[in-house]
Amino acid sequence: MLGRLCSKVGCAREAVATLTYDYGDQMAAIGPLGRQDDPHAHDLCAIHTDRLSVPKGWIIVRHETMRV
Repeated sequence: MLGRLCSKVGCAREAVATLTYDYGDQMAAIGPLGRQDDPHAHDLCAIHTDRLSVPKGWIIVRHETMRV
């Protein structure tokens, strides 16, 4: 399977996480890369995942997998 690329314009890095927004709850959720490409989500590389910021008053929920 070919890796998916980061959704950020001009970024050609491989995506490692998927970002979704819940506008009603003013929340951004980021977690492991989704199994399938979702047109309502944004795939991000490690750099853009770490740099993620949201509007004032919003919260970020980070879902991480356990690493062994």
